[in-house]
Amino acid sequence: MYNAKPQNVINFFSMVDFYSGYGFTINNTLHLSPREAFELCQKGAVLLDLRLDLLFNNKRFDVPEFLHCVYDEIGDYYHHLPTNKPIIVADAVGIHSKEATEFLMKKGFTLVANLVGGIHDWERDGLPLIIDPDETMTGGCMCQLRTWGKRKK
Repeated sequence: MYNAKPQNVINFFSMVDFYSGYGFTINNTLHLSPREAFELCQKGAVLLDLRLDLLFNNKRFDVPEFLHCVYDEIGDYYHHLPTNKPIIVADAVGIHSKEATEFLMKKGFTLVANLVGGIHDWERDGLPLIIDPDETMTGGCMCQLRTWGKRKK
C-alpha cells in the first residue's frame, strides 16, 4: 500500500546529509526516536510500516508519505521501494524494523533508518495517528485478537 500527500522535494545533494544530526548509530544502523522520525517524514522521508494487516488497518502513522509491507514479505517487496528517497522503517515496537533496516542496507539502500519503539512509542509520545474505529482490536491475548465489527457469532 502506498500513500503520498504533497511534500517537500529532496534533491540529490541534500540527500547525503538528510539524516545529519538525527538519531544514534549502532553497528552502522541509524536509529531514530519517534519525534525525530516524525520531523524527517515532514521533510520528505517515506515511512515503511512492516506491521501485520490487522494491526495496520486499525492504527496507522499519520505522515505525508508511507508504504506498507508485512515484515515477512520484505524480501520480495524491497525491489519496489524508492531508492531516491530516505526511508524510515517502522513496526509495532522496533524489533522487526531494525532487522528490516539491516536487510535493506545489505541490499544497497543507503538512506534507511530504524524507528526505535515503533508505533507503540510513537503513540506514547503523542504523535499523530490515523485510527479506524471499525478496526479496533479486542481479545485476551494476541492469538484471540479480532476487530470489534467482525466478531464471530
